[in-house]
Amino acid sequence: MQQAPHLVNLVVSTGEPAGIGPEVSLAASLEFLREHTDAQITLLGNDQLLRLPNLSPELSARLKIHSIALGSPVTLGTLNSGNAQYVVHLLDYAIDGCLQGQFDAMVTAPLQKSIINDAGMPFTGHTEYLAQRCNVSRVVMMLCAPLPSGFLGLTAPRDLRVALATTHLPLKQVPQALGFDQILEIIQIVNQDLQKKFGIDNPLIRVAGLNPHAGESGYLGREEIEIISPAIDAARNMGIHVSGPYPGDTMFDSESVAQVDAFIAMYHDQGLAPFKFVAFGKGVNVTLGLPIIRTSVDHGTALDIAGKGVADAGSMLEALRLAYQLAKNKRKQH
Repeated sequence: MQQAPHLVNLVVSTGEPAGIGPEVSLAASLEFLREHTDAQITLLGNDQLLRLPNLSPELSARLKIHSIALGSPVTLGTLNSGNAQYVVHLLDYAIDGCLQGQFDAMVTAPLQKSIINDAGMPFTGHTEYLAQRCNVSRVVMMLCAPLPSGFLGLTAPRDLRVALATTHLPLKQVPQALGFDQILEIIQIVNQDLQKKFGIDNPLIRVAGLNPHAGESGYLGREEIEIISPAIDAARNMGIHVSGPYPGDTMFDSESVAQVDAFIAMYHDQGLAPFKFVAFGKGVNVTLGLPIIRTSVDHGTALDIAGKGVADAGSMLEALRLAYQLAKNKRKQH
């Protein structure tokens, strides 16, 4: 049945079938749809893994399952490379549906990268795969989480956003992966998507250094002097409200969290260790720089608790809420 055109139409890729993705996707979708009567969700995954409870006719009309055949039988908690193509198929269906305008935004549950690679398909992660499929040369991984009033002395609720200049790289490869053009482009992407997708007119952005003490005037490394500072200066000359480089260990002080719209870290753990310390389980991964909206959970497949009824759907619920809000923001601009 054709749905009313005003409904925000979200699609969820339920991820690794042996993990907690299917169960948290279903649980969070039901809670989200009860919160938002102007939205509908399509869950992508095998219908044997997504068993709907008895729903009201109104809720049933807004929660759909698009069943996709498994490659192999699923044993919860046990990985099977025979289902690698199934997981990729979920992603492709969601991406294509968003690119074609069938869906307003996509939300992804966790997958297991090793299984996809074991099946002979080179795969470094959701973020990189989305960039390739959307034909985009650079995307930015950003984690977001709502912080309540009173936390760190906040006088009002505030969103913490941490973007990464590099993502899934061995630490020894990070310095070689950083360059002036790359950092400048990342600052531009973060600024542009904060404006266009998050509706922030003049974002305030902070950028971290790479080395301890942000290089300490070259004594602990010259990347800040030769690469990071020049990129920040160039972005500032473009009118972007950006500052830095800041030492990674002091960038996230309570005053800055209350004022800054996004922090940019140079490598994965520099940004995500402090983020997950304050927001694990409530964080949302957003891919910036895409022509589509994509959010995701901030946790892994949790194979050890799959199917035991104890998985927390909080991060998936926050991912749905943010995807919905970004889709609403996008509609206002058209």
